[in-house]
Amino acid sequence: MILELCDIRIHAGQQAAFDEAIQRGLETVLSKAKGFQGYKINKSLENPERYILQVFWDTLENHTVDFRHSPAFADWRAIVGPFFVGTPLVENFELLAKSA
Repeated sequence: MILELCDIRIHAGQQAAFDEAIQRGLETVLSKAKGFQGYKINKSLENPERYILQVFWDTLENHTVDFRHSPAFADWRAIVGPFFVGTPLVENFELLAKSA
C-alpha cells in the first residue's frame, strides 16, 4: 500500500467552505479512483489554514498515472483547487514498519 501525503495551505477565512469541499471531493471523485483505499484529513490547531491529507493507494501508479492522468483529477482540482494558496506539497511513501 502507498501513502500519498499532501500538505495543503488554504486562503485565510475559508476553512468552513474548504472543510465541506474537500470532503465532497473525496467522497464524489477520489473515492471512485482505481486503487483508492481510503483517506484521513487533519487540520492544524496552530495554523488553521493548514491541512494534511493522507490518501491510501494500492500502488504508486494508481496515484501518479491512473488518477493524475484521468479526467477525475481535473474534477478533483475544480472542487478543492480554488482554496489553495499555492500548489500543495505532495509525496508518496511506502510502509517501513508499524505497531500492532
